Amino acid sequence: QVQLVESGGGLVQPGGSLRLSCAVSGIIFSTATMGWYRQAPGKQRELVAVFTDGGGAKYGDSVKGRFTISGDNAKNTVYLQMNSLKLEDTAVYYCKSSRTGHWGQGTQVTVSS
Repeated sequence: QVQLVESGGGLVQPGGSLRLSCAVSGIIFSTATMGWYRQAPGKQRELVAVFTDGGGAKYGDSVKGRFTISGDNAKNTVYLQMNSLKLEDTAVYYCKSSRTGHWGQGTQVTVSS
């Protein structure tokens, strides 16, 4: 069974930080195929961060300079470090395998005072 399980979401104040994790099982793991997306109520799902060929990363315009994607192949896990969080970052965050098309169940991030 292929599983992508996100964790680390929760309630945080503006300016705070969260670190999301996505644990992958059931497939041969490679961070190069993983990415993070988010969807807020009433809005379309958007790209947050994705690994690119050569070990780099691409970020959505709204999170550039604040979020960082990383991975640990030994732990079959991809991370999203989110700093300087804003109210508009409130969304359900999903990890995805671009190779297989699998999505995680999502984890809620709420930025509120």
